[in-house]
Amino acid sequence: MRKAVEIGGIAFCLISVLFALLSLFLILFFIFINGIKVISPSFLFDFPRKAMTEGGIFPAIVGTFLLSLGAVFFSLPLGVMTAVYLTEYATSRRIVKLIRIGINNLAGTPSVVFGLFGLAVFVKLLGFGVSVLSGSLTLGILILPVIIRASEEAIKSVPRELREASLALGATRWQTVKNVVLPSALPGILTGAILGVGRAAGETAPILFTAATFYTAHLPRSLFDEVMALPYHIYALMTEGTFPEKQVPIAFGTAVVLLLLVLGINSFAIWLRYRRRRAW
Repeated sequence: MRKAVEIGGIAFCLISVLFALLSLFLILFFIFINGIKVISPSFLFDFPRKAMTEGGIFPAIVGTFLLSLGAVFFSLPLGVMTAVYLTEYATSRRIVKLIRIGINNLAGTPSVVFGLFGLAVFVKLLGFGVSVLSGSLTLGILILPVIIRASEEAIKSVPRELREASLALGATRWQTVKNVVLPSALPGILTGAILGVGRAAGETAPILFTAATFYTAHLPRSLFDEVMALPYHIYALMTEGTFPEKQVPIAFGTAVVLLLLVLGINSFAIWLRYRRRRAW
């Protein structure tokens, strides 16, 4: 009986894995089979033309990179310093618990709420308008929990002997953190940052209210310009396009580019994490 239960449990686990892989394969197959036919150098490097029924998605690619990098530039210092405080300096369990509850709640907040927050604070209150800056700050808050958690795990993985050796040589706690702990934890921190970029690149709701525009004839000239972005471009073509027979294939092609971008970013993060594990 126990053997049968064990075999049944293993079989259920295998079926679950196969179902997850099959679902992923079907999604990727559906997107690629509908979008790969429009992928070409001109599609990647041209501007949209004729009511977005021809041309390429170059402004959307540039806008996605700007928003993602701006989000990481804003959230990485905050996330790393928060992780340093939680792992190296916090002494009160109650304060640590409250901070972790806040981080968990932030991670579980729907992305559209971040968009409304960005609209109210960055676009309206601070007067940044619908711009790269507003979108980057909103996305930065969105990916902050990812960077905090990854940085925490990376800092915790640094052997305590390294800290003790540094302190024994007369270094202060901050000197130990700055010169020993953070350099040793850097691969893991970068992994969190890269995962944050992947998360930011695929978000639509936060930039819907803060940064994205349906069409622009030029690349952004400053942080206060609005931009096109890949996820919003897909949404706009599928919901607001007036020539669906021409715009739907472009939307699928854009989805292929976005998927390849996110998969590439996540693959790089996995490779970086593997190298870090080998180091310890």
